[in-house]
Amino acid sequence: MADWMFAATNAKEEFSQLHFFSLKVPQDGRSIDFRITVREFSKPNQLNMLFYAEADPPTNQKIAPYIPSGWGPTLLVALSECIKNIHRFPYQGD
Repeated sequence: MADWMFAATNAKEEFSQLHFFSLKVPQDGRSIDFRITVREFSKPNQLNMLFYAEADPPTNQKIAPYIPSGWGPTLLVALSECIKNIHRFPYQGD
């Protein structure tokens, strides 16, 4: 267990460490830059998640905006699920 986890004093506050990633996806002759933030919780949160990843910007903006995300027991699983979900719908912004 990493020492930063011991800084949490209240389990209800869902203390987490953030990890940042970037992914450039080629689409329609341009490159869409996605920023992925992964939260590593000190203890499993209300949904029993240890890692939760969320991408910005959303996809599918013109029909029903979708925020790609993923969660799992490891950073790799959460990040992989998020990347897979980035590819589910096209980016329709700008």
